[in-house]
Amino acid sequence: MNSIPSVNLKDFTSGDPVRKQKFVDEIGKAYEEIGFVALKGHFLDDNLVDDLYKEIKNFFALPLETKHKYEIPEIAGQRGYVSFGKESAKGKKEGDLKEFWHFGQYVDDDPERAKEYPKNVIVEELPAFNEVGKKAYETLEKTAKYVLRALALHLGLEETYFDHYIHNGNSILRPIHYPPITQEPDNAVRAAAHGDINLITLLMGAQGRGLQVQNHKGEWIDAIAEPDELMINVGDMLSRHTNNKLKSTIHRVINPPRELWGTSRYSIPFFMHPISEMKLDVLDSCIDDNNPKQFEDITAGEFLDERLRELGLKK
Repeated sequence: MNSIPSVNLKDFTSGDPVRKQKFVDEIGKAYEEIGFVALKGHFLDDNLVDDLYKEIKNFFALPLETKHKYEIPEIAGQRGYVSFGKESAKGKKEGDLKEFWHFGQYVDDDPERAKEYPKNVIVEELPAFNEVGKKAYETLEKTAKYVLRALALHLGLEETYFDHYIHNGNSILRPIHYPPITQEPDNAVRAAAHGDINLITLLMGAQGRGLQVQNHKGEWIDAIAEPDELMINVGDMLSRHTNNKLKSTIHRVINPPRELWGTSRYSIPFFMHPISEMKLDVLDSCIDDNNPKQFEDITAGEFLDERLRELGLKK
């Protein structure tokens, strides 16, 4: 496959069984073949998108000493600010050319679960920043829930199979700023080739060239969304759970051509994580004589901990 398929969530939510099944078939095929789709018909509206970009640009434009107030080393970057070059891809020593922020889960119906997560960090200088971030978080979480319902049907599971696991899950909204490049990068790129840790990732800001996806022939192809589309890809947790039936695809963000080094890039991925005790054991329906079990049993919490250490975010 040499391009990213486009699907429309309104087919799934239309109430028309034929359109619903069409969406299930299209997204299932795309995730088996390349692991990425461009999604129209999501729940984000233009005003919310505009507000979110305005607030994150305001945050990243703050003085560095102000941003550093919101960097909390003891929580391994799970909430608040992570400064430039701190994160690197698995197996790569050079830090990525980015800085970012983390909004985390808003638990309001389970006091025990709330204790499991660090509190969200409040930016005092920007009164609307956290409010807009929370609204975007909840809207992307709702979109992700419907995508996972379609994938559950594709896998022959109950439609709401994932609902319990993602309610109050350890999901993260990560606004990223790739600053202007001021000198020749020393083997570093904006985001080195990697697979995502989680179940699925919903990406805002894939308009314009930069994001690239590696197809099964090992070729890098551009993943460029239309203005009304989100890029959504399979993460390693879902790949493990389905015995690699649904593909977690390696992707990267390349540096711009030299004439565009002076420009910033912003992107906003939402990493859909389940609750920590979800078992990622391979589904029986994804094992047969031609596809023996490829992965050991592990919980989502154990897998996340392992990967955060590999990324250098947790010691």
